[in-house]
Amino acid sequence: MFPASVEATQKALEAHHYIADRGLAVAVYLALKLGRPLLLEGEPGVGKTEIVKVLAQVLHTRLIRLQCYEGLDISSAVYEWDYARQMMQIRLMEASGVREQDKVRHEVFSPAFLLKRPLLQALEMVEGKPPVLLIDELDRADEEFEAFLLEFLSDWQITVPEVGTLRAEQPPVVVITSNRTREIHDALKRRCMYYWIDYPSFEKEYRIVREKVPGLPEKLAQQIVAFVQALRQQDLYKAPGVAETLDWAASLLALDAVALAPGVIEDSLGVLLKYQDDVVRAKHQMQDLLARAQLAPQP
Repeated sequence: MFPASVEATQKALEAHHYIADRGLAVAVYLALKLGRPLLLEGEPGVGKTEIVKVLAQVLHTRLIRLQCYEGLDISSAVYEWDYARQMMQIRLMEASGVREQDKVRHEVFSPAFLLKRPLLQALEMVEGKPPVLLIDELDRADEEFEAFLLEFLSDWQITVPEVGTLRAEQPPVVVITSNRTREIHDALKRRCMYYWIDYPSFEKEYRIVREKVPGLPEKLAQQIVAFVQALRQQDLYKAPGVAETLDWAASLLALDAVALAPGVIEDSLGVLLKYQDDVVRAKHQMQDLLARAQLAPQP
């Protein structure tokens, strides 16, 4: 089921159009081989979430995604009861003459009325395969949820008081991502393989652009990557990630651009930068950035 080596892992990812450094391929391979969760950190837009989607394709299994946010609780992440259906069932039982409280309670608090959220879904195999569970942007969740997650990752089980303890027949493949807006607790990090995904080199980003935006002229692809790489060196509030590079490349292709020029750059900067102060700063540095882009090295 899993790739047999680091090289096979890297090739499998590339076969699904994800360009991975060897270090990342090693981390993915070891996480799969040793059955450990994988914690990926890095700036937004560098490909943390994308690799998990690709990994599910490589393993031919379903992807379950838990998007974290402040205030995330058990009912949203693990399970809750379908109260509307429970009330309807109680009324039906009362109408049929059932009055015994124990029998009613046993009926309405059965698995049939349990709404399974991502963590509980992740304990179930489909067609004999465990799913890939993406816990996305864990740094946005509260520390209380992180503590619950620590127990889940240790035992691969969840206790529903009315039903019992539900265990995974085979643990899911778990990938946790973080943008590092706060530090993840050491206890959770110790249970995970770890890798920091950095902004790519010029050569790697050029390969990604050519792979993901077919039909883009070679010269324009080189200039786009060189421009973005130079832009990241500026004092920006939010530097563009690879995701923004791809969006910009697709946008310039849609505008029938064949090379970078001040007009087309100014018209499309809102695709690349999401804060007005950054847009203004980029416009002030336009000539320098464009000159560096036009001297783009051959990849």
